[in-house]
Amino acid sequence: MRVLIVKLSSLGDVVHAMPVVHDIRSVYSGARIDWVVEPAFAPLVRRVQGIGEVIECAQRRWRKRWWTSAVRAEWREFKRKLTAERYDAVIDLQGLTKSALVARMAQGPSFGLANKTEGSGYEWPVRWLIDQTIEITPRIHALDRSRELAARALNYQVSGSPYFGLLSHAEPLAQPTVVFVHGTSRDDKLWPEECWVELGQRMVASGVAVALPHAGPVELARAERIARAIGPQASVWPQMSLDALVDRLGAAQGVIGVDSGLSHIAVALNLPHVQLYNFPTAWRTGPLAAHGHHHQAALEREPTPEVDLVWATWQVVRRAKRG
Repeated sequence: MRVLIVKLSSLGDVVHAMPVVHDIRSVYSGARIDWVVEPAFAPLVRRVQGIGEVIECAQRRWRKRWWTSAVRAEWREFKRKLTAERYDAVIDLQGLTKSALVARMAQGPSFGLANKTEGSGYEWPVRWLIDQTIEITPRIHALDRSRELAARALNYQVSGSPYFGLLSHAEPLAQPTVVFVHGTSRDDKLWPEECWVELGQRMVASGVAVALPHAGPVELARAERIARAIGPQASVWPQMSLDALVDRLGAAQGVIGVDSGLSHIAVALNLPHVQLYNFPTAWRTGPLAAHGHHHQAALEREPTPEVDLVWATWQVVRRAKRG
């Protein structure tokens, strides 16, 4: 069997789709699974056990310069790769017009969403672009949505906890370290800086160093302020590629972070993790006990989770991982 997954973006959505690869190969052991994804996330997908070819689709960049000869050449090469093989199933896990168009171009019957699910994007032209649409329960975790759609497309039952199959080539860190994922795409998802500082000081007092990754100048400035306030046992990681960041994360003792793609990578790496939500949306994207994440937890509070609660939850997930 040869299957093509279409999941172009974003980072968290790509991570939530990863268990589909293991699910398919558990039922069809000889399956060859390829994946179409935005170039920024291609290095991450290539790390997933069981993935064949990763086909990069730079739609966002192409739209900005579609008239140039360079973009036209890239498009022709993309189309050549996309249509080079005949697939038994092309599964659009995104449910958007842009992903459905890619699925329609590929060689083979296409499957996709028939309806919108709560908190996830969906566009009505999908119904006319996809060969067979599948209705999914509207209130469903993003991870379960992908698993259920693929299972129904390929006629098997979802079973067991999700297995992401994300490989990390981790080099040991100099000392036990917990990573604070403080950055996210929306300001209303942030955790207050003073909370990060207080939590960091507790970490350091317990003998654990703190590391703060960043993406861009705004996150860098925040990371530097937090690290300075915590003290010399807190460090700001240099900006690095997604590949390098996955390896560095994989070597940590755990992660505490807001709702972001990097936090979802921590879940996929099977690290002890506490994920922080300012809204009651953890059921949709957070680590859940129902998924077997006993060493990972989501905390929801309005306006924001308290430091004491985060610290206590960290002790629980850390012990659960050791156990």
